[in-house]
Amino acid sequence: MHFDTKTVKGIAQLARLNIPEEKQEKFIHEMEDILKWVEQLQQVNVDGIEPLYSVAEEKNVQRADEVTTGNLQEELMANSPDAVHGFYVVPKVVE
Repeated sequence: MHFDTKTVKGIAQLARLNIPEEKQEKFIHEMEDILKWVEQLQQVNVDGIEPLYSVAEEKNVQRADEVTTGNLQEELMANSPDAVHGFYVVPKVVE
């Protein structure tokens, strides 16, 4: 594809860019270079290759759904430096 100043102006308008007249020639060459890279990528044989959605293979690890009593207050309070009536005691922040 060949770019000209009219095409550059149209793309700039769509992208809401203000490209000065003196820099439009530079953009023409840059866009043509980008399209050459895309053409090279289209020549790569990707038959049999599955799409890569993420470079890190993530798997959702789920714990077993086990019913518990849920009453762990005493065990949790054992780690507290100070507790009163089953609640953590913290320094007063607001006077």
